[in-house]
Amino acid sequence: MTSVACVPGQILSNTSTHVPGPGTHVYETNILASILGHTLITSSRDKKSKATISVPRESTPTLTSINNNVVLPKVGSTVLCRVTRIRQRELNASILTVVSSAPAPDTEIIPYTHLTTDDLQFQAILRREDIRTHSDVTTTIASSYRVGDIILASVISLGDERNYYISTAGNEFGVVVATSEGRNAMVPMSWKEMRDVVTGKGESRKVAKPS
Repeated sequence: MTSVACVPGQILSNTSTHVPGPGTHVYETNILASILGHTLITSSRDKKSKATISVPRESTPTLTSINNNVVLPKVGSTVLCRVTRIRQRELNASILTVVSSAPAPDTEIIPYTHLTTDDLQFQAILRREDIRTHSDVTTTIASSYRVGDIILASVISLGDERNYYISTAGNEFGVVVATSEGRNAMVPMSWKEMRDVVTGKGESRKVAKPS
């Protein structure tokens, strides 16, 4: 397996073929990415043992490398965002990175959080009607997302000079990483629920289907 770019919550391998390493976690029998980065496969010295798959933390790039590699969001881009504010009809989010479906071998994924707020900080708005493919009156922001959630979304409009408009309509979009009310990590249980790994308590979310 060659090194590939990955986002939190993405299925990388299976425990039947690999051992989970740093930057990953196990859900059922799948090994998933816990952080944004690139996979690293480390072979075992013992040929009978499984190789280890991990997602190493990448060093903080310089401002020069950021300016050379940063990819601007555009209509149709898939973006990784962090929810920053919840309101009745919409939510606000910070765009962490543009997710490339086929990055070049030497391309780095540069999180926008490495930039200062004075340099560049992209903001986005997700409206209630853009949460699901068939959103209705029963679909609410509060039952789909919470502040701090990391979500995958698609840019549907360049919006105004302050915000992009994003959508999570589609099975592949939604929450990929979330923390429970008890401040514990959560794992997906269905397309509309995630569960606290410590207490077992479920919370409603619009969950992204693992890729």
